[in-house]
Amino acid sequence: MGERITSYRAFWPYYLREHSCGLTRLIHVAGTGAGLLLLLLTLITQNWWLLLAALLCGYGFAWISHLLIERNRPATFTYPLWSFVSDLRMCYLFCLGRLDREVRKHGISSG
Repeated sequence: MGERITSYRAFWPYYLREHSCGLTRLIHVAGTGAGLLLLLLTLITQNWWLLLAALLCGYGFAWISHLLIERNRPATFTYPLWSFVSDLRMCYLFCLGRLDREVRKHGISSG
């Protein structure tokens, strides 16, 4: 990637391109979902060790999928806040059954 992205509107298509493989998106959604459930469990039980598990789940699944499937550098390292928001957005769109349509809308061929 050359120039730094300066708006979330421009970042979102970049984020989707970095997740062009359907398996990567599925692993991200699984990690994000598990992380959110562990976060909820943390709040319910007040077992703060679960917060560490939530972070490891959310980011671990994503980073491993980038390493083994996409073979690219996670956007988290360059755009941490936008990447976090986009992980949640991708999970939300997946749950609504609209993620594939969003990917196609941005002209990304799903691998």
